[in-house]
Amino acid sequence: MTVRPIRLFGDPVLRSAADPIRVIDASTEALVADLIDTVRLPGRAGLAAPQIGVSLRAFSLNIDGEISYVLNPELIEVRGEAELVDEGCLSVPGLGYPRRRYPWARVVGTDLQGHPVEFAGDGLLAQALQHESDHLDGRLYIEGLEPEVKRAAMRAVRESEWFAARV
Repeated sequence: MTVRPIRLFGDPVLRSAADPIRVIDASTEALVADLIDTVRLPGRAGLAAPQIGVSLRAFSLNIDGEISYVLNPELIEVRGEAELVDEGCLSVPGLGYPRRRYPWARVVGTDLQGHPVEFAGDGLLAQALQHESDHLDGRLYIEGLEPEVKRAAMRAVRESEWFAARV
């Protein structure tokens, strides 16, 4: 379909829990196509529907060049000790900070045909599953930073060109 613009930090759609997808229809198919087209760009590992302005529970992934999506995902399991990993976000462009994430995660949901799908793994996949699930619950990765790092991150957001241009 089309590459959609990314909503940036400060946009209210990023701070609200997304609604479940109740009916799979042409608009749902168009949303998935847009999520896939938008996540396909280089440097993108995941994209949640709220990041393109749609408050529905869906996200796409681009892990090692493999593109996928899930509707109504639920993060049902994480494993291991949470560890610091470098993280960034398309909605907070140009900034990245160490954030605690579990080294393994599992998400279940459905596809466009209503069939169950599951994503489980470690590394970047685990991080993306947790990050995108947070987006669907109205949370940005900055909220999970250590307090001193979070203060520095918020200062950097306020000083960024993209944020200053919005105010």
